[in-house]
Amino acid sequence: MTLDTPFDPRFDTIIDRRGTHSAKWDMMEKVYGVAPEDGLAMWVADMDFASPAGVRAAVAAMAEHGVFGYFGDDAAYKASIRWWMRERHGWEIEDAAIFTTHGLVNAVGLCLHTWSHPGDGVVLFTPVYHAFGRVIRASGRRVVECPLALRPDGHYAMDLEAYEAQMTGGEKIAIFCSPHNPGGRVWTGEELSALANFCRRHDLLLISDEVHHDLVFPGARHLPMPLAAPEIADRLVMLTAASKTFNIAGSHVGNVIVEDAALRSAFTATMGAMGMSPNAFGMHMVPAAYSPEGAAWVDDLVTYLDGNRRVFDDGIAAIPGLRSMPLEATYLAWVDCAGTGMERDELLRRVEREARIAVNHGPTFGAGGETFLRFNIGMPRTQIAEAVDRLQAAFADLQ
Repeated sequence: MTLDTPFDPRFDTIIDRRGTHSAKWDMMEKVYGVAPEDGLAMWVADMDFASPAGVRAAVAAMAEHGVFGYFGDDAAYKASIRWWMRERHGWEIEDAAIFTTHGLVNAVGLCLHTWSHPGDGVVLFTPVYHAFGRVIRASGRRVVECPLALRPDGHYAMDLEAYEAQMTGGEKIAIFCSPHNPGGRVWTGEELSALANFCRRHDLLLISDEVHHDLVFPGARHLPMPLAAPEIADRLVMLTAASKTFNIAGSHVGNVIVEDAALRSAFTATMGAMGMSPNAFGMHMVPAAYSPEGAAWVDDLVTYLDGNRRVFDDGIAAIPGLRSMPLEATYLAWVDCAGTGMERDELLRRVEREARIAVNHGPTFGAGGETFLRFNIGMPRTQIAEAVDRLQAAFADLQ
């Protein structure tokens, strides 16, 4: 595929991550049998772009100082989070509501420990981010899968009427992904309000994972759950982070934001019992990211990712039997392969052996993901074009 777009060194420069202990590149041969020498890594959800200059400068200043001790005063860190949520999302929060965890998968585990017991049911709206189910099962809780419905326009929707019949009273928590991973759906205010009412009716604590909330494409608008349903503040826990937005997932810093006093007291006790303390590198990186300079970088990033989305979707649309779900947010393309009529082994042989692309397998995301593959398009556009060319060649007999 030939591209005719201006070169942007921030996003078009190919950075070789092989041999850097990158899970995405250095583990793909072990996991998928795709050699990094000639393969394309489109699975792990981090991007192949350098973080903004301000973030890199913050890390460079730490390195120049040379002493890597315990982090102390977090006032500037929390102020940057409050500023970002206010300026970018219209959401006012206070310092006392912000807890820092070692990323958001860790945050989910801490929430399960705080507000549920072994054997309790935890509701997931599937298919959904695979780490949720892994942590729930590892903690001895039960995964309760509520499959999302597929609308005629190709988007996911919640079928709350169907979910009502699934509730037994043994469910204690619902975990919700907003925007949705892997479907890229940006939920409307009406949908969020309906979900809030569902949680109230069934006495569920709602954990809203909004880590992709900054990566929303033109035409869609993300609404934080506290603004959509302020009436459920007494049963709402928010998860946010700078990790996906600024490609700093390796800093392992995430935010658990708890506005209700009683919920906050319970989570404070858990944090104390676990001996939690923050990663100093992340505490320096986040204020550099959550800044006017960072905001301008994110705006340009979203524009670039939107271009990647168009290139990828156009390429997929040319392959009979493959269909990309319309992407409203995230850099994760969700491709339905059911139309090929192929068995799973044959499908994966073509993608992983012939096209030499490592991708996430749909069944790991739970019920409803059986016929899907998830492709990470957070990479230079020339590599997106290369991926499209490889996939079209691998399925050439269908065209």
